[in-house]
Amino acid sequence: MTARSGRFALTAFLAVYGIVLLRDPSSWSFLDSVDLAIHETGHLVFTPLGRTMHFLGGTLFQLIVPLAFVVEFVRREDRHAASVCLWWVAQNCWNISVYVADARARALPLVGGGEHDWAYLLRRAGLLAQDQQVSRMIHFVGVIIFIAAIAWGIQAIRSAARDAREEEMLLSADGSAGT
Repeated sequence: MTARSGRFALTAFLAVYGIVLLRDPSSWSFLDSVDLAIHETGHLVFTPLGRTMHFLGGTLFQLIVPLAFVVEFVRREDRHAASVCLWWVAQNCWNISVYVADARARALPLVGGGEHDWAYLLRRAGLLAQDQQVSRMIHFVGVIIFIAAIAWGIQAIRSAARDAREEEMLLSADGSAGT
């Protein structure tokens, strides 16, 4: 399998798997345990910034960590890898939307018990009664990011193939010019 076909297979998998997740974001995802660990770490990281930032920190970290990977891969000029990490941001938006939708119901099990992050945050913002609307908005943002990630991944694959063809043509032109 070539690198190009492997990247295409990964992008196709993420497209199909993303559709499954966006249709039912509460279903299990292979990234759930990773996302949960990052979320809980975010609480620790943001705690020194006050109570509100403590509650918001878990969600922020769920977005900051994959975005940091996007930035790093862009810096390394690996746009396909960056698109995969952008897909992870979308998946996190859907994950977060489930948590936000639970703000009033508080039916989701919480790590260590305690207060529900989004019940606290939405109550503080005067938006607790709008938890479902806020959840749908976050889910929609995830859909837009998902579409962008898949399109970017496909574009990166095509661009890499075009660059490889151009390099091959240059090399063959250099080789024939020397004879």
